[in-house]
Amino acid sequence: MKEWIMNADRIAIEELIYQTCTALDQNDYSEFLGLCNEHFEYKVSAFSPEIKKDMTWLDHDRAEIEELFNALPKHNSDHAPLTRNAVVYRVDFDSGKKQANVVTALQIFKTNLNGGATQVFAVGKYYDTVSLDGQGPTLVKRHVKLDTRDLGWGYHVPF
Repeated sequence: MKEWIMNADRIAIEELIYQTCTALDQNDYSEFLGLCNEHFEYKVSAFSPEIKKDMTWLDHDRAEIEELFNALPKHNSDHAPLTRNAVVYRVDFDSGKKQANVVTALQIFKTNLNGGATQVFAVGKYYDTVSLDGQGPTLVKRHVKLDTRDLGWGYHVPF
């Protein structure tokens, strides 16, 4: 019976991860935040082999990420749509904490508004903590670890 429950939880967790991607693809930040826990934390980093250190590009709590979303219309940004392709690799359950740690491969594609060509924009992984304490899973923490380090200009939208 326990294995069935874990499989049902895994399916719900995978759906949560995919829904976050869909919400961000559609620039529906209210929907994205609705999938997040009240204690949500968001971080973007990349490892630099030149300086042999992780570079933290963004580290926000829920209030700060909400403020970023609200400020996006005021930014001079590249409006080329991004499409996230995510594949959940691993789900580790911590029944004591009623959480799961999730590793997801991430590829982000950008389609240029002028001409419509699509190219790979960024590659990395999501390292998520998901709460299983409630009606359904919610995102507690997302750490985006990018392999891509050159994103060009004008991207303020989280991954």
